Amino acid sequence: MVVLTSSREERDIFNNYHLGAHSYVCKPVSMDDFATAIERLGVYWTRMNQASSTL
Repeated sequence: MVVLTSSREERDIFNNYHLGAHSYVCKPVSMDDFATAIERLGVYWTRMNQASSTL
């Protein structure tokens, strides 16, 4: 699970990881930066992330 949020609060980050998040991403404000972040997240998740074969 990836959390995409505007919150940078330490409490929110901790709680999301505690609840099982695999990644916590603070979304950028500008649309161009947001689109770039989503593209990079897609590359990370589909090409770089190593999933366990036992899940």
